[in-house]
Amino acid sequence: MVEFEGALADAQAELGAVPHGVGDAVRAAGAGGGLDPVALARRGREAANPVVFFVSRLTELVAAADPEAARYVHAASTSQDVLDSAAMLVARRALELLHGDLGRIRTALAALARAHRDTPAAARTLTQHAVPTTVGLRAAGWLTLASDAHDRVGALLARGLPVSMGGAAGTLAAYHDQLRTAGAAGDHPELRLVELVAGRLGLAAPEVPWHAVRTPVAELGAVLSLAAGALGKFAADVLVLTRTEIGEVVEPAAAGRGRSSAMPQKRNPVLSTLVASAARQVPVYALVLQQSVVAEDERSAGAWHAEWEPLRQCLRLTGGAAHTAAELAEGLAVSVDRVRANTALTGAGLVAERLSVALAADLGRTRAKEIVTRAVRGTEDGIPPVEALRLALAEAGCADEVSFAPGELLDPAGYLGAAGPLVDRAVRRAAAPPPDPGPAGPVPHEQHPPHVSEHDEDDEDSETADDDQ
Repeated sequence: MVEFEGALADAQAELGAVPHGVGDAVRAAGAGGGLDPVALARRGREAANPVVFFVSRLTELVAAADPEAARYVHAASTSQDVLDSAAMLVARRALELLHGDLGRIRTALAALARAHRDTPAAARTLTQHAVPTTVGLRAAGWLTLASDAHDRVGALLARGLPVSMGGAAGTLAAYHDQLRTAGAAGDHPELRLVELVAGRLGLAAPEVPWHAVRTPVAELGAVLSLAAGALGKFAADVLVLTRTEIGEVVEPAAAGRGRSSAMPQKRNPVLSTLVASAARQVPVYALVLQQSVVAEDERSAGAWHAEWEPLRQCLRLTGGAAHTAAELAEGLAVSVDRVRANTALTGAGLVAERLSVALAADLGRTRAKEIVTRAVRGTEDGIPPVEALRLALAEAGCADEVSFAPGELLDPAGYLGAAGPLVDRAVRRAAAPPPDPGPAGPVPHEQHPPHVSEHDEDDEDSETADDDQ
């Protein structure tokens, strides 16, 4: 909020509406330790937002050092200008951290997929062994999700989060009159003011004020929800694969990590647990942000206010999940021996689909399915797969009708379809340069439809800092 007030004063000074140096006075007062967040929170209840008391206290602090500058603090502005712009600054910084961690995950999972491109494994559908896949293709799925999230966060940063400026009801009228009174050039210097403030803050200049058009916040929530979900899928699979009886992957170790207070033999998969926990929460918070798009009038009584805590939680949880998932991805180890042993557990069952298709060419679909079912039941009784298939064919009296050697179809490594090329695709995509977030600036934020906005209902004239929002 201090950054916004400083940037606003600097831009107004550039256009001749306030004296030079007010922005510096604002930043100095903000850095002096006189703004108590707890006091802001408590006093914020009086006006249903923290900006009113913030402006009052900031003005006092500026006045203590420069009484003349204090006359121009928050000039022509309003509560939602300040709070929404501050939220976008916080969000941008959180997104930059998130983007960096998603990039780490992308790199680590690409390496994992490449290393195990051709390592056969048992695919599981509805918890059961289904058909052969590869460890690499499983990792390529995680990689694709991470790449999707990384690209979307990068695109959001590249386009720029918007500054919020609209005045009391989205017309910029107070800014207009302030600038015209000061002799600023042009019919609508207030539009130039928005661009100048956006440029100083590294935010985008919106097409129209967005205090009642909540696309920026809703879109931010949607991207964060997608990112959290992508990480959650990765974590969910790791949680399954680290089970004692499966043991196909192992989380990176660290001193004291994963200990149980009661069972010293355990090493719990805590990184995956933390990521999965966050992934289950973010969509619920993001839903509140989506619902807040339904905001009445030029300023909502409740919809805007309902965003604050959910937005904070979406940023915090998704950022934490990505930072944790980056450590997980970079240190995840695959136990090839356990993968191989688990793949062999279901014997001929793992290639039953392949056997059914191959036998159907000679025997018809119905007979083929009956024979394969019998062979699979034989392997469950301990009969080696090749022998079980031969016995099933013999019992059905059709061993002489099969035009191929049955044993050739039982190797899981021979029934991987396009797994290898699909891994290659995912890895190539991950290696391609993602959208460059680049330096944020006053680029028009074209995404936001017409809107209206600003000023709390019982605000007085917003030209002075003494009684406005």
